[in-house]
Formats: sequence, structure tokens, C-alpha cells
Amino acid sequence: MTDINSARILIIAADGYERSELRVPLEELRKQGAEVKIASLKPGEIKSWDEKDWGDSVPVDLTLSDVKLDDYHALVIPGGQINPDILRTSEDAVRVVREFVKSGKPVAAICHGPWLLVEADALRGRKATSYHSIRTDVKNAGANWEDKEVVVDQGIITSRSPKDLQAFVAKIVEEVREGRHERRAA
Repeated sequence: MTDINSARILIIAADGYERSELRVPLEELRKQGAEVKIASLKPGEIKSWDEKDWGDSVPVDLTLSDVKLDDYHALVIPGGQINPDILRTSEDAVRVVREFVKSGKPVAAICHGPWLLVEADALRGRKATSYHSIRTDVKNAGANWEDKEVVVDQGIITSRSPKDLQAFVAKIVEEVREGRHERRAA
């Protein structure tokens, strides 16, 4: 069990992440005392997609190749159409997701973020949700897709869209407090 005010949480993202889906968890988890880092494909900054156009940027704390599982208590994957589509082609991004899933640590993905869970083969036999346009992808990956604001199955947290962010962040906090979950590896 880890209290949120001593938790270390990793967000993985690339250019094109949905602004609110990174910013809200980042800011809310930090407000509650968690140390939150952002990992991406390269150092520097990554640019958001803010609903219908490019938005602001956030600094990258480390590259995906430098991520060490033991340094974090949970993983968060924001959506946006561009971000997870880029990340699911990265061996380092998929490796990070697989390692977190295998470890039993909480893994949270929102909107199109579950595409990374699909690529890591982490949804087979589990309940999950996502943005409605990738529902078929999630189902084809073996998940039992549910149309709910947040779905949790053995510490894997999924949500549908920015309108679900409050429930998504609350569930991340709850799952971090619960700690590791026994589950089969991705």
C-alpha cells in the first residue's frame, strides 16, 4: 500500500496527447502530493492537442528508454488520437506498459490510451472501456468492453474521454493506495 502523497507516478506521452487527459491527472495527482514524471520518446518538450488544434507543451522529465519500473508506483497513459498511435509503434513505450502490467502496479489509460494496452496484449480476458471509436479494437484484443466512465480490472484502469477525468483520477488514487494487483502478465 502506498499513500498518494508518497507515490511516484509516471505519465507516458508523445506529441499529440489530448491536453486535458495529461494536464488534469498531472495537476490533480501533484496537488494530492504525488511525484509525477513525464516520459516520452525524446528529451525536450511534447506538444498537446487541445480539442481541435495544437495546444501548449509540457517538459519531458526522462525518455522512455530510461524508465525503470522500480522507480514508480503507477503508470498513466493519456489519449488523443495522435499520442497513443505514435507510442504503440515504439518498442520502449510498449516495453514500459508490459513491465507495469506484469508487475501488478496500477496502469491507467483514458480515451485512445488503451491502444497501448492493446499493443501490449494486456486486455485479453479483462473488462475495459475506451473512446467509442476504438471499442472494436479493444474488443478484438480480447477485452469485455463496457460503456462506463471508469472500469477497473485487477488494477488496470480505463476511461472513455475527458468528461470522465474526475472519476479517472479518483480511481488512480484509489488503486495506488491498494498497491500491486495479482494478474497474469501481458
